[in-house]
Amino acid sequence: MKRPYFAILFILIVGLALVAYFWPDGNPQVKATLVAATPDISNFARVEGPRPFDFSVDHGPHPDYQTEWWYYTGNLDTTSGEHFGFQLTFFRRALVPAADLPGKRASSWAFDQVYLGHFALTDVAGEAFYAFEQLSRGAAGLAGAQAQPFQVWLENWSVRQGGPGIYQLSAEDGAVSLNLTLEDVKGPILHGNGGYSQKGPEPGNASFYVSQPRLAAKGSVSTPQGQFEVTGTAWMDQEYSTSALSEGQVGWDWFSIQLDDDTELMLFQIRRDDGSVDPFSSGTVIYPDGTTRHISLGDFTITVNDTWRSPHTGGVYPSDWTIDLPGEKLLLTLTPRLADQELQLSYNYWEGSVAIRGERDGQPVSGNGYVELTGYAGAFNLDF
Repeated sequence: MKRPYFAILFILIVGLALVAYFWPDGNPQVKATLVAATPDISNFARVEGPRPFDFSVDHGPHPDYQTEWWYYTGNLDTTSGEHFGFQLTFFRRALVPAADLPGKRASSWAFDQVYLGHFALTDVAGEAFYAFEQLSRGAAGLAGAQAQPFQVWLENWSVRQGGPGIYQLSAEDGAVSLNLTLEDVKGPILHGNGGYSQKGPEPGNASFYVSQPRLAAKGSVSTPQGQFEVTGTAWMDQEYSTSALSEGQVGWDWFSIQLDDDTELMLFQIRRDDGSVDPFSSGTVIYPDGTTRHISLGDFTITVNDTWRSPHTGGVYPSDWTIDLPGEKLLLTLTPRLADQELQLSYNYWEGSVAIRGERDGQPVSGNGYVELTGYAGAFNLDF
């Protein structure tokens, strides 16, 4: 599921929507206010059941759907033992359905898509966490996405396909940068029912959800302490939909796990306002040969072993988990590599690198992962 609905991020982009069609020539300043209101989504496509996928085009954008994201996370090491975690995320939000667009735009600055990006780097040895944000219109070359060759870009942040299964990631903000080559080792994986990932009981409250769960990474990262050559493993999530969290759903905990026996695991728990876990929470076990097993809420338990209070926002986050999958004979402990991996951007959430240890059928197993926690540090309050 990853991020069952960052649609909330862009609930209504008032300043942009009013001028989305015919912006005058030039590069005017953009001020967009996001408010808690529900836009008309009747003409957007809805996710209502499984569909076939063609990854020659389906890694690219799907403008018939209101919201889409490409989410890259990973764990990287140097030969001298330093460890880094990274996140590079691109969100696309349509202001109007593709079917409603005029045939010819009045200006190269006219736009109907907005892109938001998040870039974060965890320096474990340096005990430092860096997080940055960019927002731009999908016009005039500032931001956009395309299928062939696949690429998504937001000003100086980008992911670009360099060949079959090869991707270049690049992001920079001041002294902090990321430049990686990713090679897809296992291929795309469909979550839920053939990629149809249901999040609630209402019709259309679902997403199409695809991952590349094992990407071999090599390249470099830079911090104020210098540049580091790194290798490691990354994970990519792509989701698109036209929906939002159901009533009573207040946040989610998402886990991506890459074990040293070439097994991967994705789990998410949607939390409800009464403290319970929503029954639509689920996950996927991905075996070394690329076959998968869909798991529902009754197939796993997630126990919180500790908490961490943010000195920045006051939010109290889970911090250290035990995950038990009896059907897989798998018992794992996840520990944050750095306690403070909270992004304080347009909204506050925790997303960070975790170390994994445990056992499968009595034999030791270890690995790396990423965890995302939302809804622990107040409601979204965005004003650009």
